[in-house]
Amino acid sequence: MKTCMTPIALALLAFASNASASENLGKLFSDGKPILDLRYRYEHVDQDNALKHANAQTLRTRVGFQSGKWYGLSALIEADNVSRIGDASYNSTRNGQGDYAVVADPDGSEVNQALLRYDHALGNAVVGRQRINLDNQRFVGGVGWRQNEQTYDGALGQLKPLDGLTLTYAYIDNINSIFGPGDNRFDNAGNPANIEGHSHLLNAQYQAMPELTVTAYQYRLGLDNLLAGNQSSQTSGLRLNGAIAGVSYALEYAQQKDYADNPQDLDSDYYLGELGYTLKGVALKAGYEVLGGDSGPGNRAFQTPLATKHAFQGWADLFLATPADGVEDAYVGFATPLLGGNLAAWYHDFRAERGSSQYGEEIDVSYAHPIPGVQGLVGLVKYAGYDADEYSVDTDKLWLQAQFSY
Repeated sequence: MKTCMTPIALALLAFASNASASENLGKLFSDGKPILDLRYRYEHVDQDNALKHANAQTLRTRVGFQSGKWYGLSALIEADNVSRIGDASYNSTRNGQGDYAVVADPDGSEVNQALLRYDHALGNAVVGRQRINLDNQRFVGGVGWRQNEQTYDGALGQLKPLDGLTLTYAYIDNINSIFGPGDNRFDNAGNPANIEGHSHLLNAQYQAMPELTVTAYQYRLGLDNLLAGNQSSQTSGLRLNGAIAGVSYALEYAQQKDYADNPQDLDSDYYLGELGYTLKGVALKAGYEVLGGDSGPGNRAFQTPLATKHAFQGWADLFLATPADGVEDAYVGFATPLLGGNLAAWYHDFRAERGSSQYGEEIDVSYAHPIPGVQGLVGLVKYAGYDADEYSVDTDKLWLQAQFSY
């Protein structure tokens, strides 16, 4: 019998011949590397209310494998386990300990990331469960501080058609929140393990010159089961940042409207102004951030449901949801090397954006230092003290942490 080879078959054979000659499929494994990360944390929370003080000891174990590349293709698989150590004298949001203050680190195991990636000189594409951190994570981030990281199910593509220009688009159909991996009778609409819906993230960043980077973005968040969908929003903004003669700066404005099936008529603004300067190794920074309030029924203030919120408005996490009257945050702080580690401290003054309410003040201090004798092991001591005025309650939080990364 005579065999006929089509042009497509011949092309495939040529590609396979080329592949074996120049790129060995075995590089996916031989050039790969295992992932191992262990993070122990003790967290103490003392609030001036009826709740009992929280004392949480947890261990996060992360294991995985990052493959090598074959013609630009690679894969990543990563799983996390969060386990309680000792007594459950804290409210993890899933353990039914409602008499205690919240430490939002539920027990459980989950696939943290599972993705395929393609890299090209003009950009890249990622499909699957993945980490997405855009810009400074003020609107979209992974909440890496919590033991169960926030990751995204969907597809992300980046195109770099010109030097300095990066165009990013992502479609998200599920968000694995920090409150996972699962729901039970103790969860509520404010803390689902999985945030369902259809979201579109658009981000265009251009480094016009070393002193100026311009970023325009629009984030269309369809969050169907988060507070009955009333955090679905469309946020459009512009960010300018850079450094001139050693002085760093950031200026940003955004407007938020309702989106998808949000029953509320949203119309609020975001403003940021920030200056920094490094003097003899000490990085100084001061800023003023405003998340606008809005009158009307319900809370229609500017919200950031997918942000890495712990990095903003104080480490005590009193403003995870923006109050109805909005919030103004005037802050100043520094970071400096000290005795082989790094010391950082911040002061925040919080006020309402609408009206004259004083929300209170907060002081945050942290010190991180590598632990001698074990490469990859770092210790951390961290404190947040919030002094309430006309909002919330006095809150003190203390963390002791040891993290090993391989």
